[in-house]
Amino acid sequence: MGEWRGTWAARGQRIAAAPLAPAMAGVLLGVLAVAETLIRATGAAPARGPTWPALVLAALATTVPLGLLWARPALAAPAVTAAAVVSLAAFHTLTVAGLAAQLAALYRLGRHGPAVLAAAAAMPYLVVALVHPLHGVAGIFLLLLVALAPVAAWAGIARRARSEAIAHSAARQVIAGSLLEHTARGERARISRELHDVVAHHISMIAVQAESARLTTPGMPAAGAQRLSAIGDTARSALTEMRRLLGVLREDADDEVAGRRPQPSLRQLAELLDATRDASGAGARLIVRGWLPPLDPGVELAAYRIVQEALTNARRHAPGAAVDVELHHTGHALAVRIRDNGPGPPLASPDGGHGLAGMRERAAAVGGELRTGEAPGGGFLVIAKLPAEAEEMAG
Repeated sequence: MGEWRGTWAARGQRIAAAPLAPAMAGVLLGVLAVAETLIRATGAAPARGPTWPALVLAALATTVPLGLLWARPALAAPAVTAAAVVSLAAFHTLTVAGLAAQLAALYRLGRHGPAVLAAAAAMPYLVVALVHPLHGVAGIFLLLLVALAPVAAWAGIARRARSEAIAHSAARQVIAGSLLEHTARGERARISRELHDVVAHHISMIAVQAESARLTTPGMPAAGAQRLSAIGDTARSALTEMRRLLGVLREDADDEVAGRRPQPSLRQLAELLDATRDASGAGARLIVRGWLPPLDPGVELAAYRIVQEALTNARRHAPGAAVDVELHHTGHALAVRIRDNGPGPPLASPDGGHGLAGMRERAAAVGGELRTGEAPGGGFLVIAKLPAEAEEMAG
């Protein structure tokens, strides 16, 4: 039973939404009004009064404008009201179809038109009832309109107010939810970037420095070497635990939210490589092929972070290996190439792949791509190609 009702309701909604539905409804009301008028004229005793053509014209005037002006309720309702008032005051008649058309016009005007106009369009019947009271069937129709016309108008106004209130409430909830979600994701993204790009970098340097000190300090007592080894193990454990936390933060972190602190650029790569050499004692070279113009800050930041993560991976998986960082700007793209001379790609990534995944995400975020793999002749190779048009120089 419920499915049957739902099917017919859906069909009714499709019919009502058809472009010609209002005009067809107006024509149908007009036909019903004319039929009712002719039946009354045929059954009534001959008397002096308006002729049946005048009555037919009045019947059409009280119904057809509703369909023709359905899209313009501010014109349809006054037109139907004026015709109904003239029909009642001059001809002392009104049809059931005309009554229905008047109530529908007032409801639609209240629903989609000015509230003041809807209230005003419902008042003429009260004036007619006070100034020129009617009797018989016309009097009944007049009393119905006096009682129901304001109700129809105010029902439309109330429906519009309720719909607007619901829409505004839904919009506020969506905005509030979006702001809350955006703020939460932005904070997670910021924390994730800080942990991965800054904290992980320094913890990794602690582990490398402890291991280098243990291996390069001659005559170190066994207790000292054991403590340095413990420092390295603790640092690596801290990295493992922190990357577990990163796995949680990165589930729904949105990398589109930028941090509020100044971000590094390619001009700081020399300092980054100096810090890498000081921490690991291994060689690290920066090679710039051709002219490197100022680029978009987002592209420079992505390139810097990719190099930083590649250096961290080299220290972790290939301690003591020399690293070459090469930059080449071709006019439309920036090629970043990081190669170490270590044992090659690790069999398994202890950090769960967040480092390589982060580099790929950063390259993709600026419209570029990143490839990793074994370098020709041995070692590990990272190649990033980032779209980078040179910025216009001022002055």
